Amino acid sequence: MTPAVGTSAITGTEAVTRPRVEGDREQQILDATLDVLADVGYDRLTMDAVAASARASKATLYRRWSTKPALVIDALLSEKEPMSVPDTGTLRGDLLGTYCGMGGLTDTRQVAILASVMTAISRDADFAEAFHRDFIGPKVALTQVIFDRAKERGEISPEVDVALIGSALPGIVLHRQFLLGTPPDADYITQVLDQIILPAVAAVAARTDQNPKEYS
Repeated sequence: MTPAVGTSAITGTEAVTRPRVEGDREQQILDATLDVLADVGYDRLTMDAVAASARASKATLYRRWSTKPALVIDALLSEKEPMSVPDTGTLRGDLLGTYCGMGGLTDTRQVAILASVMTAISRDADFAEAFHRDFIGPKVALTQVIFDRAKERGEISPEVDVALIGSALPGIVLHRQFLLGTPPDADYITQVLDQIILPAVAAVAARTDQNPKEYS
């Protein structure tokens, strides 16, 4: 019998479809994977540890996920809520709603999980590709929508480089978390917005108004 084919979660190439685990057990295993991931990190996560945490056999895991990266990517995607873009009517309100809510930069579990896969991103090209595409990509797209709407409202200049300014807030906050060891909170994110991000886009708008030919 010819095996069914599907798309690999890691490489995006055709691969033999992996059999699903029956009932709620699959989500229980994915939840256990996230627990182990947050507790010990990607490097120390093993199929044995996940099986023990989920009270499942290792054979059950390997029938569904042949590799650790495949299991971890599926676990990360299983936790994601449907992404929605806040629409408060202002750039400030939309950014606060995005970064201070569940799944944002104040979500300690999300930040812990992000920290746990940092080494995998730098060492495992297949994992990094899937992580950037499936986990980070939608967040970047959401930020693009927020800044595009702000441009349409006339809050900021059309010349604002969203790819540059959109990465500034998470970059500053995660630097504080990972390098300085200080977890971010809503007050800190608000300060970064009010003192750095919003003045930066306002300054770009002001320069554009004063020197329109320079930005044409």
